[in-house]
Amino acid sequence: MVQKIEHIGIAVKDIAKANKLYTQLLGVAPYKQETVESEGVTTSFFQTGESKVELLEATKPESAIAKFIEKKGEGIHHIAFAVEDIKTEMQRLREEGFTLLNEKPKRGADNKLICFVHPKSANGVLVELCQDYTP
Repeated sequence: MVQKIEHIGIAVKDIAKANKLYTQLLGVAPYKQETVESEGVTTSFFQTGESKVELLEATKPESAIAKFIEKKGEGIHHIAFAVEDIKTEMQRLREEGFTLLNEKPKRGADNKLICFVHPKSANGVLVELCQDYTP
Protein backbone atom coordinates (compact mmCIF):
# COMPACT_ATOMS: atom_id res chain seq x y z
CA MET A 1 0.00 0.00 0.00
CA VAL A 2 1.28 3.46 -0.88
CA GLN A 3 2.27 5.53 2.16
CA LYS A 4 3.03 8.90 0.55
CA ILE A 5 4.63 10.62 -2.41
CA GLU A 6 8.30 9.91 -1.73
CA HIS A 7 9.73 12.19 -4.42
CA ILE A 8 9.29 13.68 -7.85
CA GLY A 9 12.16 12.97 -10.24
CA ILE A 10 13.21 15.75 -12.61
CA ALA A 11 15.57 15.10 -15.53
CA VAL A 12 18.17 17.86 -15.98
CA LYS A 13 21.05 18.44 -18.38
CA ASP A 14 23.37 20.11 -15.85
CA ILE A 15 22.94 19.14 -12.21
CA ALA A 16 25.18 21.94 -10.90
CA LYS A 17 23.06 24.60 -12.60
CA ALA A 18 19.84 22.83 -11.59
CA ASN A 19 21.03 22.61 -7.96
CA LYS A 20 21.48 26.39 -7.91
CA LEU A 21 18.08 26.97 -9.50
CA TYR A 22 16.21 24.60 -7.15
CA THR A 23 18.08 25.95 -4.10
CA GLN A 24 16.73 29.38 -5.01
CA LEU A 25 13.27 28.04 -5.86
CA LEU A 26 12.81 25.87 -2.77
CA GLY A 27 14.83 27.94 -0.31
CA VAL A 28 16.91 24.95 0.81
CA ALA A 29 20.12 23.37 -0.44
CA PRO A 30 20.24 19.74 -1.55
CA TYR A 31 20.92 17.39 1.34
CA LYS A 32 22.55 14.69 -0.74
CA GLN A 33 24.16 14.11 -4.12
CA GLU A 34 25.25 10.70 -5.36
CA THR A 35 26.02 8.78 -8.51
CA VAL A 36 24.14 5.56 -9.22
CA GLU A 37 26.40 3.73 -11.68
CA SER A 38 23.85 1.00 -12.46
CA GLU A 39 21.36 3.64 -13.70
CA GLY A 40 23.92 5.95 -15.32
CA VAL A 41 22.83 9.00 -13.31
CA THR A 42 23.95 11.51 -10.75
CA THR A 43 21.16 12.47 -8.40
CA SER A 44 20.62 15.37 -6.06
CA PHE A 45 17.90 15.45 -3.40
CA PHE A 46 16.00 18.35 -1.83
CA GLN A 47 13.74 17.82 1.17
CA THR A 48 10.39 19.61 0.76
CA GLY A 49 8.20 18.86 3.76
CA GLU A 50 7.37 15.14 3.80
CA SER A 51 8.38 14.67 0.17
CA LYS A 52 11.51 15.27 -1.87
CA VAL A 53 12.59 16.57 -5.24
CA GLU A 54 15.19 14.44 -7.01
CA LEU A 55 17.24 15.95 -9.82
CA LEU A 56 18.70 13.42 -12.27
CA GLU A 57 21.59 14.08 -14.66
CA ALA A 58 22.78 11.41 -17.10
CA THR A 59 26.33 10.14 -16.73
CA LYS A 60 26.12 7.88 -19.79
CA PRO A 61 24.64 8.67 -23.21
CA GLU A 62 22.72 5.37 -23.19
CA SER A 63 21.09 5.93 -19.79
CA ALA A 64 17.33 6.28 -19.45
CA ILE A 65 17.72 9.92 -18.38
CA ALA A 66 19.86 10.79 -21.42
CA LYS A 67 17.28 9.17 -23.71
CA PHE A 68 14.43 10.95 -21.92
CA ILE A 69 16.07 14.37 -22.30
CA GLU A 70 16.90 13.68 -25.95
CA LYS A 71 13.28 12.77 -26.66
CA LYS A 72 11.32 15.11 -24.36
CA GLY A 73 13.79 17.66 -22.97
CA GLU A 74 14.31 18.50 -19.33
CA GLY A 75 11.37 18.10 -16.98
CA ILE A 76 9.42 15.75 -14.76
CA HIS A 77 10.63 12.21 -15.34
CA HIS A 78 8.77 10.19 -12.69
CA ILE A 79 6.78 10.24 -9.49
CA ALA A 80 7.86 7.95 -6.67
CA PHE A 81 5.64 6.51 -3.97
CA ALA A 82 6.91 5.17 -0.65
CA VAL A 83 5.76 1.66 0.20
CA GLU A 84 6.33 -0.40 3.33
CA ASP A 85 6.92 -3.74 1.56
CA ILE A 86 8.02 -3.36 -2.04
CA LYS A 87 7.86 -7.08 -2.88
CA THR A 88 4.26 -7.34 -1.67
CA GLU A 89 3.33 -4.16 -3.54
CA MET A 90 4.97 -5.43 -6.75
CA GLN A 91 2.99 -8.66 -6.51
CA ARG A 92 -0.26 -6.75 -5.88
CA LEU A 93 0.32 -4.52 -8.90
CA ARG A 94 1.12 -7.50 -11.15
CA GLU A 95 -2.13 -9.13 -10.03
CA GLU A 96 -3.96 -5.87 -10.84
CA GLY A 97 -2.58 -6.04 -14.39
CA PHE A 98 0.19 -3.43 -14.19
CA THR A 99 3.38 -3.94 -16.18
CA LEU A 100 6.50 -3.63 -14.05
CA LEU A 101 9.87 -2.72 -15.55
CA ASN A 102 11.73 -4.75 -12.92
CA GLU A 103 11.29 -8.41 -12.02
CA LYS A 104 12.62 -7.79 -8.52
CA PRO A 105 13.50 -4.69 -6.50
CA LYS A 106 16.91 -3.15 -7.09
CA ARG A 107 19.10 -0.68 -5.20
CA GLY A 108 18.42 2.94 -6.05
CA ALA A 109 19.56 6.34 -4.86
CA ASP A 110 19.03 7.68 -1.35
CA ASN A 111 19.29 4.24 0.28
CA LYS A 112 16.13 2.81 -1.32
CA LEU A 113 14.96 -0.40 -2.93
CA ILE A 114 13.11 0.55 -6.09
CA CYS A 115 10.91 -0.76 -8.88
CA PHE A 116 9.33 1.06 -11.82
CA VAL A 117 5.83 0.69 -13.24
CA HIS A 118 5.67 1.06 -17.02
CA PRO A 119 4.10 4.36 -18.12
CA LYS A 120 1.70 2.48 -20.44
CA SER A 121 0.17 0.97 -17.30
CA ALA A 122 -0.20 4.32 -15.52
CA ASN A 123 -1.71 6.81 -17.98
CA GLY A 124 1.68 7.77 -19.43
CA VAL A 125 3.37 8.39 -16.05
CA LEU A 126 6.53 6.54 -15.04
CA VAL A 127 5.86 5.45 -11.45
CA GLU A 128 8.59 4.40 -9.04
CA LEU A 129 7.99 2.39 -5.88
CA CYS A 130 10.48 3.03 -3.06
CA GLN A 131 11.17 1.18 0.16
CA ASP A 132 13.79 2.20 2.70
CA TYR A 133 16.74 -0.18 2.45
CA THR A 134 18.38 -1.54 5.56
CA PRO A 135 21.29 -3.91 4.82
